[in-house]
Amino acid sequence: MTSSVRRPLLFLDVDGPLIPFGASPERYRTYPPGPEAREGGSNPLLARIDPEHGPRLTALPCDLVWATSWMDDANECVAPRIGLSPLPVVTWPEPSDVDERDERNGLHWKTRALVGWAAGRSFAWVDDEITGIDRTWVSAHHRGHALLHRVDPRRGLMDRDFAALRAWLQRTAGLIGA
Repeated sequence: MTSSVRRPLLFLDVDGPLIPFGASPERYRTYPPGPEAREGGSNPLLARIDPEHGPRLTALPCDLVWATSWMDDANECVAPRIGLSPLPVVTWPEPSDVDERDERNGLHWKTRALVGWAAGRSFAWVDDEITGIDRTWVSAHHRGHALLHRVDPRRGLMDRDFAALRAWLQRTAGLIGA
């Protein structure tokens, strides 16, 4: 019998981590779209996406998955700007009574769906809206390792975020490979 070790997932949000927002517009550096990019509509915020994020994300020891309200548009508009191949996309379920209860209790609307999508597989979730309530819920309801990494939406992904992700992913790979 052979065993296969599955790499951790990295659930990636777009608004906040890749497209910083919330500070004065002149504070943000803009980047040209690059040769692979297709202009996705007329969203001027796409120019804030640092093209270096693509190579840095693909260098991480994980499987990338879009976890964003952009849904399939992330593959059409964002991935080409940073040189990513199309990624799997989490499809969000229709809102339910459970979601309304979760929201009243402070649980992010993505949390339950991401734990379900991971199905026990180790994962990191990069988002700008993660709270302690999400971390507590994941600890209680997910049997794999999980890192819920909150990114400052005014800054987007920074060197320290990539360092934290890499360190956690390397530690986790050692744990799941043992």
